[in-house]
Amino acid sequence: MVMTAMASEAAAEVLAQQLVEAQLAACVQVMPVKSFYVWQGESRKEAEYLLLIKTRAALYAQVETFVLARHPYDAPEILQLPVTAGSSAYLQWLGASTQGAGEQAL
Repeated sequence: MVMTAMASEAAAEVLAQQLVEAQLAACVQVMPVKSFYVWQGESRKEAEYLLLIKTRAALYAQVETFVLARHPYDAPEILQLPVTAGSSAYLQWLGASTQGAGEQAL
C-alpha cells in the first residue's frame, strides 16, 4: 500500500481515478484528514485528503513517478507501507487489477 495526501478533494479524486485507470492501483481510498506539521520553519495545520493506494510492491517505483508528475506539493508524502498478509481472494483481485496481472500481490 502507498499513501499520499493532497490539499483538495477534487485533486485527490482525479489522482485516484488516474491511478486506477492506469492499472497502477486496484483501489484508492480517499478520506479527509487534518495534518499538523512544520514546513519551512512554520507550524501548520491543514485539511488534506489522504489517498490509500492499493497496489503491488513491484509497482511502487511506477506509482511514485506517476504521483510525483501530478502532485502540486514541493515535497509530497509518498510512502510505501508493507502488507505482510491479507485475504487470498482480495490479494488475487488486487494482482489481477494491476499491471502484470496474475503476479503475486505482496
